[in-house]
Amino acid sequence: MLSTKVTEGSTTVYVPVPPEGVPFPPSEAPVFYNPHMELNRDISVAATSACAKRILLKKDMDLKDITYLDAMSASGIRGLRIANEVGITSILNDWSDDAHELILENIELAEVSDIAEATCKNANVLMHERRFNIVDLDPFGTPAPYLDAATRSAVHFLEVTATDTAPLCGAHFNSGMRKYAAVPLNNEFHSEMGVRILLGKIARELAKHDKGMTPLLSHATRHYVRTYLQVKKGAKQADKALKELGFLSHCEHCGHREVSHGMAISISAHCSSCGKDVYIAGPLWLGQLHETQYCDEVLLEIEDRPLGTKEQAKKLVLACRDELDIPFFYDQHVICKMIGVSAPAMDLFIAALRETGANVSRTHFTGISFKTDAKIDTIKDVLRSL
Repeated sequence: MLSTKVTEGSTTVYVPVPPEGVPFPPSEAPVFYNPHMELNRDISVAATSACAKRILLKKDMDLKDITYLDAMSASGIRGLRIANEVGITSILNDWSDDAHELILENIELAEVSDIAEATCKNANVLMHERRFNIVDLDPFGTPAPYLDAATRSAVHFLEVTATDTAPLCGAHFNSGMRKYAAVPLNNEFHSEMGVRILLGKIARELAKHDKGMTPLLSHATRHYVRTYLQVKKGAKQADKALKELGFLSHCEHCGHREVSHGMAISISAHCSSCGKDVYIAGPLWLGQLHETQYCDEVLLEIEDRPLGTKEQAKKLVLACRDELDIPFFYDQHVICKMIGVSAPAMDLFIAALRETGANVSRTHFTGISFKTDAKIDTIKDVLRSL
């Protein structure tokens, strides 16, 4: 297998070279490596370091005693960066023989053989066999088939990526229903829909093992969803997390939406604002997506590290930190089209909406999205006034 060296952060590894004349879609390479996911990995290094420091605050252990599983390592670049740049013991797993051989070469190249271990197993088997302080699940596609094992294996923190945004966001409805056992809505806030359906699925999987969760940082970026969760042991913690599940009713006619907590609830089929039929989504996560203190800790880690996407990573985490904890965001252009007005500048609009006494924030999802506790009629009145 032909390979070439790449450097991310302060870590250099071998990655596969695709066949001659073939562009570099990851699926064409003999071992999966996606250069476009550097931002994801940069944030992962900072976020995992923040998790490790939280563990050390509560546990009498050395940094190298903390175990991190990169369950589907491919070239091993993510887990190797965690070992080299964070300093915790990293287990790099892939069931491909080619990937396993490349990981072994990369462990030697990165000089982390004292804190890096390569395994060649089915990820589910490995996660059922062993427990890890931090489990990172970053599959090619949906994480759904691995969530039962991952939630069982994770002791303190769980990190999950999902690249199957079409099923998560409702574009492939039946596929999403099969994988996540939840009804999505494919509308203007479909990206947040995907985040919350993934979190709802993870919460239900954790609950099977008498575990709860607190989302620390969750974002939808380009073609994927990524979340960092603190795992909390105990049936009471599981019950507490399940109380954050519920349903959304959304009126496409007037834009009104309501959320209802619970797994078995009564929801009106008609909009309480205009009387038209509503669309129901769920069960999904209605609780927080981010923890402000954790985001600050991640920002400090980003600032202190030589990251190739440092400014982009800071911008994304800052936007997540400053979002209102309200499901779901509004799309300014959709509302303007609904009422037949031109869209004003976002900063001007947000300032005017705040003058009504409403809480408002921009979001990381899109440049024209915002979150607010104002009613849809108030939002429309402000847009008309501008």
